Amino acid sequence: MSSPTAHPANTSATTSVPKKKPHPFWLGGVAATIAASITHPLDLTKVRLQASGDKRMIESIKKTYRTAGARGLFDGISGTWLRQMSYSMCRFWAYDESKKILGAGKDAPAWKLAMAGTMAGGIAGFVGNPGEIVMVRLQGDFAKPPEKRFNYKYCFDALFRMVREEGLSSLARGVGPNVFRAVLMNASQLASYDFFKAELLKTGQFQDNIICHFTASFAAGTVATTVCSPADVLKSRIMNASGPGSNSTLGVIRASLKNEGPMFMFKGWVPAWTRLQPTTILIFLTLEQLKNLVDFSRSKGITFL
Repeated sequence: MSSPTAHPANTSATTSVPKKKPHPFWLGGVAATIAASITHPLDLTKVRLQASGDKRMIESIKKTYRTAGARGLFDGISGTWLRQMSYSMCRFWAYDESKKILGAGKDAPAWKLAMAGTMAGGIAGFVGNPGEIVMVRLQGDFAKPPEKRFNYKYCFDALFRMVREEGLSSLARGVGPNVFRAVLMNASQLASYDFFKAELLKTGQFQDNIICHFTASFAAGTVATTVCSPADVLKSRIMNASGPGSNSTLGVIRASLKNEGPMFMFKGWVPAWTRLQPTTILIFLTLEQLKNLVDFSRSKGITFL
């Protein structure tokens, strides 16, 4: 007579934990759009410092407020939304996919995370280039003399007019520095956030909660600002330029070195840090909460997320 107790052991041996469904690819774009909307006045000031003759952050903000009022601090926000929903959505998706390709799991070494960020930055920098140009031009327009302004109404008006007035190739203006900057940004910001988060959890002093997310994102923001500053300055100057020969990266570098010296590459670092730091923190805090919301919704039977 066979024993009836043999079956539970076989059942438990063949039982497997169901694989967790990945989060929606667009969560990163939504989180970045929310964060960028909140910090838009600081981003606007950073672009104007880099592309114009303004010297100080506070003076630039005051100048914007005097000439256009409080509403002027949100000039070009439609360009910011276009950029985040193209570039940022793409970079978060590409980063996750790149980590899968490289086998970069939860405790992956820093070089694997940086490689995944590099791959994601190369893809997203190219895809998001038109949105990047539109954002920079909309933000920098009111800092120019009236006769040199583009006077775009909103982001899609800018896209259509660029193609009509400057040709389809205008959408690729500054794509080299932009892709380079995107590679630096994602290799530093996304990778360092994952790295710092994992290291903090290893200490045993942190749990996977908002305090850990805040600390990791604060460190990631500082790393990203320093790494990206030179490419960010070049990108802003090239994209704000127009006319034949104005998109030459070497020409911009030579002129800037001649007129301002090598430290021009870090012009606007303080407003860039002031803008990128809260943006980085807001992006990752929002993204983590959106992931928690998706998990909660799925636990309640809401399956479309």
